[in-house]
Amino acid sequence: MASTPERIVKQILLSSPIARVWHAIGDSQAFGSWFGVSLEGAFIAGKRLKAKIVPTAVDAEVAKQQKAYEGKAFDLFIERVEPMKRLSFRWHPYAVEPGVDYSDEPTTLVAFDLREVPGGTEVTVTESGFDQIPLERRAKAFEMNAGGWAMQMRLIEKYLEGHAG
Repeated sequence: MASTPERIVKQILLSSPIARVWHAIGDSQAFGSWFGVSLEGAFIAGKRLKAKIVPTAVDAEVAKQQKAYEGKAFDLFIERVEPMKRLSFRWHPYAVEPGVDYSDEPTTLVAFDLREVPGGTEVTVTESGFDQIPLERRAKAFEMNAGGWAMQMRLIEKYLEGHAG
């Protein structure tokens, strides 16, 4: 049986200044608009945020895909908020099955790391901890989130291209 890697790493170079990129990631309302989630509150280290899937505001095709999960509630457990550098949170990966309680499962750690580079800002998203997810759903969670993070990199780029400032 093939093993599932422990982490997903996606990277993008955005042609926007780090302050703009940080706003898109570090401001929960801006984050929600491109990511496709409604968040109840700000990103504050040590806090739990209630979230709900809503279609993204920046891409009609992706919004159609997200529509199937619209209204699905989940929690984000905010780990670190380091302006212009890092936002990290824990969540239950690919926890979308109706009627299933994921609260007793381990979480994965998602980290957005920003680095100013010539021509813009490099963003690296790492989701780690898949080796702790129950075996019966580990491979599917990894596969779906790997594709999801690739899509999210395109969505943040579209968000930044479409918003002045």
